[in-house]
Amino acid sequence: MDSLGAPPSSVVRYYLFQAADSIGFIWPVFTLFLLWNDLTYAQIGTLSAVSALLVVALEVPTGYVADRYGRRNALALGMLAMTVSTAGFVVAETFAAFLVLYGLWALSLSLQSGTVDAWLYATLDGRGESDAFTRVRGRGGAVYQWSSAITMVAGGLLYVSHPLYPFVASAALNGLGFFVVLSMPRNAGFESGELEGTVDLRESLAILRDRLNQPQIRLVVGYVALFFAVVSAADTYIQPITVDVLEELATDDSFVAAPVALARVPEEAVLGFIYAGFAAIAALASDRAVAVRRSVGLQTALAAIPVCVALTLLLPRAFPLFAIPVFFLMKGTHELLKPLIAQFLNDRTGDAGRATVLSAASMIYATVRAPLLPVVGFVADTAGPLTAIGGLGGTFLIVALVAVVIVVSFSADPAYRTLER
Repeated sequence: MDSLGAPPSSVVRYYLFQAADSIGFIWPVFTLFLLWNDLTYAQIGTLSAVSALLVVALEVPTGYVADRYGRRNALALGMLAMTVSTAGFVVAETFAAFLVLYGLWALSLSLQSGTVDAWLYATLDGRGESDAFTRVRGRGGAVYQWSSAITMVAGGLLYVSHPLYPFVASAALNGLGFFVVLSMPRNAGFESGELEGTVDLRESLAILRDRLNQPQIRLVVGYVALFFAVVSAADTYIQPITVDVLEELATDDSFVAAPVALARVPEEAVLGFIYAGFAAIAALASDRAVAVRRSVGLQTALAAIPVCVALTLLLPRAFPLFAIPVFFLMKGTHELLKPLIAQFLNDRTGDAGRATVLSAASMIYATVRAPLLPVVGFVADTAGPLTAIGGLGGTFLIVALVAVVIVVSFSADPAYRTLER
């Protein structure tokens, strides 16, 4: 912060990047759009799984590229790939075409994941403000979510006019983000265009191997990876479940005002407002990440929050009207954990190879997510989305119970007693 209390220009540009990185225009209607193109839930799950596998394959190489040739350059290339991908949905009509676009999307995700956190941490560390990472990262997540809230409302309304319009708007926003990234400063090690302080591929992999050999990191990353996979899989079915709930409300005489209000508004437009609510809750949660860490501690937050969310995922199968509140909780807690796990990993990684390590964490997230998505898609096709959501919650609870047994069994090991920071 400068003497007037205003954030430095590099942080302001980071916030602008977060705002332009949003896919809010398309996210509230994305599954509906794919269904509109005659894809099945199984095909949608397959596309997501292929994307996740590509992320697995690309995460470490792109992290190395970022560490070696410049994190800003990697971010710019990632934003460009995202722009081309979202624009491509305007003309895509076949499953094969969607597969290519998902591939570009995976490239974009792998170039940005880890890299943006590494860039931010190194930028703050260069100013002697590494302790501010959780606060700035959390606030950046809030900016992303508030940008998403606004664009989600617009995206739902645009979809009612024509399903392609949200993708045109999203491509324009992401294209603007490309130029924002080019205005961001390089990290100190890349400022002169030289490769001082960077590592070659062998050294990068050695750093990665050393970090992942630490039991506490393996335990935390694996646990969080499963939670992120559950949220990602459940996210696919928010739209069809919500549409079903809205239709039920519109025809239920016990809700006096609902039939009149909902009958006048297309479900796709209502989805935009609901997703804007998701983004608002997520923004508030992200911005309060540092407060949660100080009040309950990192270990408690990482362990308890996913379990609470998994328990609530069991409710909609028996009580469908609870689905929307459950989705609000899921979205908020997902965003809350992102800066916490990023701080956890950054604190345990030196600047050299940081993007590689953070990208490897994202690779693990994608590895866990990949096999889950098509299986859940098959369950949704055969037993319905609500059953799929409940199965996700039950699966996480079983794995969490196993994790508790492991922690208790190895509690005497000092390596497992250093989670709290």
